Amino acid sequence: MELRVERDALADAVVRTARSLPARPPMQVLLGLLLEVTPGASGTAGGLEISGFDYEVSSRVRLDATADEPGRVLVPGRLLADIVRSLPAQPVDLRVEGTRVVLTCGPARFTLPTLPVEDYPTLPAMPDVAGTLGADVFASAVAQVALAAGRDDTLPVLTGVRFEIEGDQLTLAATDRYRLAVRTLPWRPADASVSTTALVPARPLSETARALTAGPEVTLALASGSGAEGMIGFEGAGRRTTSRLLEGEFPKYRSLLPSESTAVAEIATAPFAEAVKRVALVAARNAPVRLGFSADGVVLEAGGADDAQASEQLECSWEGSASGEPFQIAFNPQYLLDGLGAVDSDSTTLSFTGPTRPAVLTGKTDADRAPGTPAEYRYLLMPVRLSG
Repeated sequence: MELRVERDALADAVVRTARSLPARPPMQVLLGLLLEVTPGASGTAGGLEISGFDYEVSSRVRLDATADEPGRVLVPGRLLADIVRSLPAQPVDLRVEGTRVVLTCGPARFTLPTLPVEDYPTLPAMPDVAGTLGADVFASAVAQVALAAGRDDTLPVLTGVRFEIEGDQLTLAATDRYRLAVRTLPWRPADASVSTTALVPARPLSETARALTAGPEVTLALASGSGAEGMIGFEGAGRRTTSRLLEGEFPKYRSLLPSESTAVAEIATAPFAEAVKRVALVAARNAPVRLGFSADGVVLEAGGADDAQASEQLECSWEGSASGEPFQIAFNPQYLLDGLGAVDSDSTTLSFTGPTRPAVLTGKTDADRAPGTPAEYRYLLMPVRLSG
């Protein structure tokens, strides 16, 4: 087997696919990347498909390559990724010599061992197509929601992003019990009558969504039914990823979203985020930033009587209690910053129902949205209880 491929295309494909390789695989062959070559017909370019698989997530990327004959070889994935990242900007030649792979790029030459390709498992097929949507919109929605997914693998149901398909609407939701992120967006379903759900692991989903922005659209494929067992697939821009769905009952999050609020603040997002960062510099580990809202604006405070202290006042619009006492609430500063970064708006609306009740962050109100219609993106954040 012998082929030639552009260095940048190869590096991007190998590095992205290698990220899905398991750290502690049950089989050594799962540390490899499968390279499969298909020669082109007369006058057409051939193809190189690069695949990785760990029995949970599969990742495949196809790119143009010049080749005269078909072939497949399994090479150590992370080593190959390190090598192609460092290559000069010249075409890459790759050929198989017995049980070795020789890679040449300009003056650089590497010889790699191969893994037994006959022991490599068959990658899963894509499920049935469920619909399509814009790649950039999909990546943005996943980024907004996945940040709220849990990191604790002992609670696997909270490490996922819940997909809810209802006609021409797709809703994504994730929570780690301290915050909840929900994004609703339009999409083009293959069957507008389908109503189903799926719980997708957040980590591979985030990586997949970023990778698929190389193309204009994403095709979502989902196994029939909404049971715990199943598979989801994403395809676009010559890339294809499948992931096994998570099992378990996702929290009934809609009951957590308040239907009305007793106080509302609107504040410029960037100055607010910068102020939170500055004030949080004096906050001890896990200590909150305290916010005091009133008709005069918002005062941010952190620190204790015996420690360093910080405060900063910002302008904001406030509709709340008519009493002279400010509305006091406190948040984990990093969780608050995550929400401010995710609203993707020059101003942020914070809706409150009480100082010990969750607050909801949304972007600037869409003038075209009918009254009472939920915002496309909502970030619900639990406050930190203040002593005294």
